[in-house]
Amino acid sequence: MNALSRKLIGAAFVGAISLTAVGAQAADISGAGSTFAYPILSKWAEAYKAKANVGMNYQSIGSGGGIKQINAKTVDFGATDMPLEQKDLDGPGLAQFPIIMGGIVPVINVKGIDAGKLKLTGKILADIYLGMISNWNDKAIAAINPGLKLPDLAIAPVYRSDGSGTTFNFTYYLAEESPEWKDKIGVNTAVQFPQGIGGKGNEGVSAFTSRTDGAIGYVEYAYAKQNKLAYALVQNKEGAFPEPNLKSFQAAAANADWAHATGFKVILANQPGKDSWPMTASTWALVYKNQDKADIGKSVLTFFDYAYKNGQPAAESLDYVPMPDNVVKLIEESWAKDVKGDGKALWP
Repeated sequence: MNALSRKLIGAAFVGAISLTAVGAQAADISGAGSTFAYPILSKWAEAYKAKANVGMNYQSIGSGGGIKQINAKTVDFGATDMPLEQKDLDGPGLAQFPIIMGGIVPVINVKGIDAGKLKLTGKILADIYLGMISNWNDKAIAAINPGLKLPDLAIAPVYRSDGSGTTFNFTYYLAEESPEWKDKIGVNTAVQFPQGIGGKGNEGVSAFTSRTDGAIGYVEYAYAKQNKLAYALVQNKEGAFPEPNLKSFQAAAANADWAHATGFKVILANQPGKDSWPMTASTWALVYKNQDKADIGKSVLTFFDYAYKNGQPAAESLDYVPMPDNVVKLIEESWAKDVKGDGKALWP
């Protein structure tokens, strides 16, 4: 990761970016939501500001907060890692489209265990968060990690305390792998974790995990790298334990059928394929179909068009998976059809 990447991700701990200069153009835009996508949104926003002199103020407050703010019309777009159901789009008159894909990783703070050395299954992860496995030397963990010295150390689960698409995708994977998790806890942006420590945003989970002996958390991959947190490998649908990286995130994304998904609603978690990372996730932008301020609505679409067409190197430097060209074509066709201002299409 280069110096600029570190600088930008480090800025995430402030919780928001503001690239709107005094006296800037009227078409500056605002957004709120996903902390998962914050590092790349930050990088795109800085590049777009330099090119177009259009600023963006983004609040990294979690997907639940982003959904609330767009519904309240206090921002120009929301960002969520959990796609909304069609009825939840139709009610307020929203359109959604995917903007980026990436991976969620379980991060650990266990002395003597380096990144990528520990293997976990979905069932074991679920049992840890259910409180059924409470020590790192548990026999179930030892059974799939022969030769790895596991300490006699209590496990401290860390979870998201705010409404979070990262939690949605994490619990979706656990529910796929653990019937008990599915029955007792379920899948949502916020669930009732039976135990552990709650941290706000990917930033909060990273911070609690890094300073708590025996901790385990779940964060977007860029946060694990920035905070130098050890991560565990997770078993995928084919029984393999791929490394979390751009290649394994792309492998999961390759199986997505965007063309036939209503409202671009595709869940990338637990996709088939031996190279697929099982906790791959997407972030969607939410905008109003009928824009009260046509110039702002146009500016939001123009920003994401710039990101799709120019933001791939930045995305890949942070181990995000850019949206493929054929999907971008579908997205921009939906803009032309659905997003209007003063009764007229805002795109192209």
